[in-house]
Amino acid sequence: MPHASTTVWTIAELAEEFGVTHRALRHYEQIGLLTPERVGPHGSRRLYHRREHTRLALILRGRRLGFPLEEIGTIIDMYDDQPGEAGQLRYLLGQIGDRRADLEHRRTDIEQSLRELDELEKRCQADLDVLD
Repeated sequence: MPHASTTVWTIAELAEEFGVTHRALRHYEQIGLLTPERVGPHGSRRLYHRREHTRLALILRGRRLGFPLEEIGTIIDMYDDQPGEAGQLRYLLGQIGDRRADLEHRRTDIEQSLRELDELEKRCQADLDVLD
């Protein structure tokens, strides 16, 4: 849980809330997707503020949708820029369209595979019925 007065999370709190590992959070930091505040001796302790919390939610949503981390970074960075720039919005719409087309293709493949499994299951059951 975040600290009520400051809405700051430790790496352990953020990892637990989002169901990710500390390693994943450190990786996202290493590639520039997250930039927690570094405190303590040698900056070894990470504190995540509201911005990082929101960015992590967007990263994980992008991952669920199948976007590569590089694309997620580009899209998330748009949230920090001036909203509404036509080029940014066109880019994002293009990415959404590409991702949608990929998912539709996968859905078609999955549906075909399920039909083939149904047919195979029926033939196996029929063969087994003959043998019994």
